[in-house]
Amino acid sequence: MQPNFGKSLRNLAVFAPLKSIIAAFSNYSGMTARRSSVQSLYELCAKTFRTSQPLTQPSQASQALSSLMDTIGPGDVGLKDESTEDDRGHGVFGLSELSRTARWSQPITYLDLYECDKFTMCIFCFPTSAVIPLHDHPGMCVFSKILYGSLHVKAYDWVEPSLVRIVKGPENITVRLAKLVTDKVMTAPCETSVLYPKRAGNVHCFTAVTPCAVLDVLAPPYLESAGRPCTYYHDYPFSSFSLPDGADIPDKEGEYAWLAEIKSPDIYMRQGRYSGPAIQP
Repeated sequence: MQPNFGKSLRNLAVFAPLKSIIAAFSNYSGMTARRSSVQSLYELCAKTFRTSQPLTQPSQASQALSSLMDTIGPGDVGLKDESTEDDRGHGVFGLSELSRTARWSQPITYLDLYECDKFTMCIFCFPTSAVIPLHDHPGMCVFSKILYGSLHVKAYDWVEPSLVRIVKGPENITVRLAKLVTDKVMTAPCETSVLYPKRAGNVHCFTAVTPCAVLDVLAPPYLESAGRPCTYYHDYPFSSFSLPDGADIPDKEGEYAWLAEIKSPDIYMRQGRYSGPAIQP
């Protein structure tokens, strides 16, 4: 007896359109699943930073980026939350000791996610007590999201017009007045912080209270030939030096400090391997 495939063929014909729809939906779902949070962040950065000009103040563009970064956690970038682990990364820190590190301390790990001349995406993984000293971001906008752990952040903005004085002594130093913007511990989960070229804490330093990781977007990135070098500073209490003759503080309610440029410190840092979702430019 010859098999009768007629009914089966008719059933296949009926279900063919449905199968096409299911296949199309599956393909779409796969594409959606493949677009990771990091990929979405890259695409939004590429759309936002089309030139090397930074965002100079809060805007819809900066809010969109901040909102997207707020949703990113350690698992989205191939990390695990290590904030509860005792890594015993207790280094030796201080102005006179920036160039040396206790032998039992752990390095800061730097992960490069993406870099071009318009923006950089990277992650810093800190052991407990690790420090990135006070440094600036000239002509730059920086988005920072703490992925896990607790981080002490201290940040200043320059007083404008600038107040500068030269302090005579064995080593003549030039100090410039800055206003304290932030001095607090931030613990994940928390909102993304944003600094701009002349506001919101352009000069800052980080100290890890626990093991922690920070996702950064720098736009544009450091580039000395373009006038964007990274300069390090030491902060002196405001009471350390008097104001120049005839000068006055514009906002007497704020906290101030004198910042002096220092040599680039020898930061204990190593290059790590990014193991999160690949970014497709």
